[in-house]
Amino acid sequence: MIQAMPQYGRQFSVLKQEMIARGRGDVQWRDGKTAVYVFNAGEDVTEVQKQGYLLYLSENGLGPAAFPSLKKMEEEVVGMGLSLLHGPQGAVGHMTSGGTDSITMAVKAARDYARAQGQAEPFNLVLPYSAHPAFDKAAALMSIDIRRVAVRPDYLADVAAMADQIDGSTIMMVGSAPSFPYGLIDPIADLSELAEARQIWLHVDACVGGYIAPFVEMNGVDLPAWDFRVPGVCSLSADLHKYGYCAKGASTIFYRSETFRDHMIFDHKAWPAGRMVTPTLAGTRPGGAISSAWAVMNYLGVAGYKQKQQCVTRARAHIEVGVTKMGFEVLGAPQLGIMAFSHPELDVFALYKRLYERGWVTSLCTQPKALHLMLSPFHETVVDQYLTDLAWAVAQVRAGATDAVTEVRYS
Repeated sequence: MIQAMPQYGRQFSVLKQEMIARGRGDVQWRDGKTAVYVFNAGEDVTEVQKQGYLLYLSENGLGPAAFPSLKKMEEEVVGMGLSLLHGPQGAVGHMTSGGTDSITMAVKAARDYARAQGQAEPFNLVLPYSAHPAFDKAAALMSIDIRRVAVRPDYLADVAAMADQIDGSTIMMVGSAPSFPYGLIDPIADLSELAEARQIWLHVDACVGGYIAPFVEMNGVDLPAWDFRVPGVCSLSADLHKYGYCAKGASTIFYRSETFRDHMIFDHKAWPAGRMVTPTLAGTRPGGAISSAWAVMNYLGVAGYKQKQQCVTRARAHIEVGVTKMGFEVLGAPQLGIMAFSHPELDVFALYKRLYERGWVTSLCTQPKALHLMLSPFHETVVDQYLTDLAWAVAQVRAGATDAVTEVRYS
C-alpha cells in the first residue's frame, strides 16, 4: 500500500489520542489475557523499562568511544548473565536485538570457526524438530543445510537419532533449554557428550529459559544440567526481553571462550570511511535497549527475579492441575514458564477460537495439536479466570460449536 505523507504536521497531543484509539483493538495484555509476545512483570517493572530506555533514547551502541556509559552498562549486563549461566573463566558475550539475532550470530561464529579449521562445505546443522525456526533463518542466510530430527515420545531431543545425522560437514548441534513448543529442557548433558566425542560445536538455545531457569533453580527446583556447567556447551543464547523483563530489542549471546566469540565479529576497512568493527548483526544499536536492560536487572536483583519467577511457576502448576481435571494431557513435565496441553477427544483449535472470543491471545502447537501458554508473573492473578473460560470453551465445543482456526501463524 502506498501512503502519502501528510502535507502538514499535526500536534502530538492529537496524534497521541489517535494512537491510543488504534490500540484499543489490540489484545488487552495488561489484563493478563495474552500468553505470548508480552512478558508482564508488573507496572513497576514496566515503568523502569520505560524510564531506563528514555534516558538513552538517542544514544547509539555502535559508538562505544562516544558513549562509554553504554559500553559499561552492556559489559555489566553481560557479566550478570555470565554469572547466572555459570560462565567459566574466559567466557564472553554481547547484547543483541533479540533471539533470532543471537542465534544467527552463533551460527555465523560456528560457520567461520569451521572454515578456519578446514572443515568441508557445504555445512549442515543438526537439531531436534522442536528447535526454533531462527536456526532455519540463519541457515538460509548462510546457505547451510538443516537436518531436523524427530523428538522422542517425551518430546525431548533424541540424541541417538541426532548422532546418526552427523557427518564431516556438521558444524553445530542444537539443544533447547527449554524448547518453545513444549517448554521442556533437552538432555543437554547427553548432547554435550556427543558433541565432545565428535568435536562439534554445541549451542544451547536458552532464549526463553536463560533468565528464568537460574532463579527457578534458586527457588529449589531440580533442573537437568543445561548451561555452561555442561562442558561441551560452546555458545548459549538468552533473551533479556523475555523472562529478563527488559524492554524489547534486548537479548544476549554468550561464548565459552574468546576463541569461539572472535569468529562472530565483523571487521571491515575496505571502504572510504575507515575501519568498522561490529560484534553483532546490527550496526546502529538503540542505546535505550541497553540502558533499560541494565536498569531492570539492577532494579529487580536476584531477590526480585526469584519472586517474579516463583509467580510464573506457581501459575503454571495451578493451570496444570486445572487442565488435567478437565481431561487435558500436559505434554511432558514442564518446569519453567511454558506449557502445552492436548485433549484426547476435543479439537484444540476449536477451543482456541472459543478462548479468543473471550479475549485470550495465546499460542498453539500443531504436532501434536495442543494449547500453548508462555506465562508471565501477572498471570498468577488471572489463572482462575483462564480456567473458567477454558471450561466454558470445552462446554461450547462439546455442544458442537467446532468451527476452528486451521493454521497457526507468528508474524
